[in-house]
Amino acid sequence: MDRLADKTAVITGGAGGIGAGAARLFAAEGANVLIVDLSEDALERTVRDIGSNRVSYCVADVTQADDNERMFATAEERYGGVDAFLANAGIEGAVAPIVETREEDFDRVIAVNVKGVWLGIKYAIPAMAKRGGGSIVVTSSVAGLSGTPGIAPYGTSKHAVIGLMRAAARECAPMNIRVNTVNPSPVETRMMRSLEAGMSPDDPEAARERIRGTVPLGRYAEPEDIAKVMLFLASDDAAFVTGSIYKADGGASAY
Repeated sequence: MDRLADKTAVITGGAGGIGAGAARLFAAEGANVLIVDLSEDALERTVRDIGSNRVSYCVADVTQADDNERMFATAEERYGGVDAFLANAGIEGAVAPIVETREEDFDRVIAVNVKGVWLGIKYAIPAMAKRGGGSIVVTSSVAGLSGTPGIAPYGTSKHAVIGLMRAAARECAPMNIRVNTVNPSPVETRMMRSLEAGMSPDDPEAARERIRGTVPLGRYAEPEDIAKVMLFLASDDAAFVTGSIYKADGGASAY
């Protein structure tokens, strides 16, 4: 189909879940893809599983400025430039009420989910400007649209990146760089297994059933469901789309 032919995408959190699903789809659509994560073993497995010579990896910590600068330099060296950036790396943090949440846990969630996105955008902008434009897609969440008790640091971070996206969309428009968020409801990933266990340690399946009951379509999303929205936003089909929130939530926010 080649909707991303001759384009290069950088995807953080690329070793699993939504990031890996997006990498597979983007490569199938003609893009060169650099996936970024902390674990080299996980990155190697993901590249091997995708099985495309269009996909390579870079080990980096999104909370570190030097690592963000290096991952975009790596994409430019390998593929000649950067056209799309999926700011997708994120952590859920512990499930706990606010009064029981440790300061260090709050700081870690904000560092990865907010500072990491800000740093990524900071270094994506000059790389994309060299190409005459591009698309930045930030993974937020339905937790960024309403209050979710028990995961306040995570929800705070997902609200924050919407504000960051809106500021970046206005700043970047003169450079033809588009910036949007994708806001999924629960997705079949490691993160949701962790959250289910945190919400109901004795019976994670009960938590899963409760959460699934809040989704009118009656299921969790698959990573590919979210990746397809990201593909649209990264492609030229979304050439006039910026500063927007794209809910991929099975109707969860329709209540």
